[in-house]
Amino acid sequence: MTRTTGSEAGAVRLGAAGTAVIVATMLTNALAYLVPVLGARRLAAAELGALATALALAAIAAVPGFGLQIAVAAHRARWGATSVARLALRTAALTAGVTALAAPVLSAALRLPVALTLLLAATTFATVLAGRWLGELQGDQRFLHLAAAMTVLAAGRYGGLVLGLALGRGPVACLLLATLTGLAVLPLLARLARPVRPAPRTGTPAAVVDRRLTARHVMTACGASLAMLTISYADLILARQLLPDDASGGYAVGSVLTKGALWAPQVVTVLVLPRLARGDRRARVAALGLILACGAVLVGASAFAGELAFRLAGGADYLHLAGAAPLFAAVGALYAVVFMLVNDQVATGARWPAAPLWAATAVLAGTALLVAPRTVEGVLVCALATAVATATLMAWLAFRRPSAGPAPPGGS
Repeated sequence: MTRTTGSEAGAVRLGAAGTAVIVATMLTNALAYLVPVLGARRLAAAELGALATALALAAIAAVPGFGLQIAVAAHRARWGATSVARLALRTAALTAGVTALAAPVLSAALRLPVALTLLLAATTFATVLAGRWLGELQGDQRFLHLAAAMTVLAAGRYGGLVLGLALGRGPVACLLLATLTGLAVLPLLARLARPVRPAPRTGTPAAVVDRRLTARHVMTACGASLAMLTISYADLILARQLLPDDASGGYAVGSVLTKGALWAPQVVTVLVLPRLARGDRRARVAALGLILACGAVLVGASAFAGELAFRLAGGADYLHLAGAAPLFAAVGALYAVVFMLVNDQVATGARWPAAPLWAATAVLAGTALLVAPRTVEGVLVCALATAVATATLMAWLAFRRPSAGPAPPGGS
């Protein structure tokens, strides 16, 4: 009789966990893609551009939730469970407050209804707070529960939008429904993250205090995640600002391919983060190879079937942009690499992980505003060049530094 070894059993469990997270990610992406696909068919081009821009702003405003998740997951993977409830609540409330204060400025600068930008604050609160429970599950490597929580969160974030678009509502009503569903799923996330048994206490009281997760650690992770998603959405926001309404709507359809290539391989980052927090260099190399391979496949597929991709994403009205499909996908594939390397730097306590991304965002904005033609192709070429440079720089920074020490995650 053949006996299963511990390593084989671990591989089976990891494979099952990876499959569950992949399925949850696919469901999340399917809901996320359904929003612009429905929008392209239910909304006028100007309304589609407004909704896509609002959702891009919502994604940027909710990035502290990703930062909170990374910080909590890396800390738990390295040091074990500690209480983060108050810290998570403060992070969500602060982010929502800043978003509400910025609403009038965003409304005027991006030609958006004030009600649309004000609703961003409420959706932001729910999404950021959810990062606490996702981080606890990820850091404890409870990936099956994490997959369930990801699915619940996706239903909360996108279910209201899909329902509103299906009912033929405008952007404001759709975002209002999304706010209500996003808040409604929070108690279920808390229940999913509840530990099966109390975590054992280890170390002396002094050691526990020294190893606690602090606001500084979360701020560093939030800053890095905010910089990453800002640069990945900056081209869509610039297109809204610089292009006519019809061209802005076309760029929004093309950005569906960008986001597909960006998020498709993120299951690799989710699974590898606890290992990155412990300084596992081989895990980093393996993860980077998988993400690059996934990106190459997606770019090749978009080059082969660009017309089909744009027909599915936006309909026949946008087929004139089919030739740009591999460029949109390449931008997303490169930012997928950047996203993994940012996670690695934050998890291992690297200094100033966000600095290169903010610099690249400034260069992209300056180039698009001052040099690029006011066309879809002009903005897209700027975005691609920025993605190439950013991925190259982040890879160089990651592989030139020594292995991480035992310091808590979050920078210094």
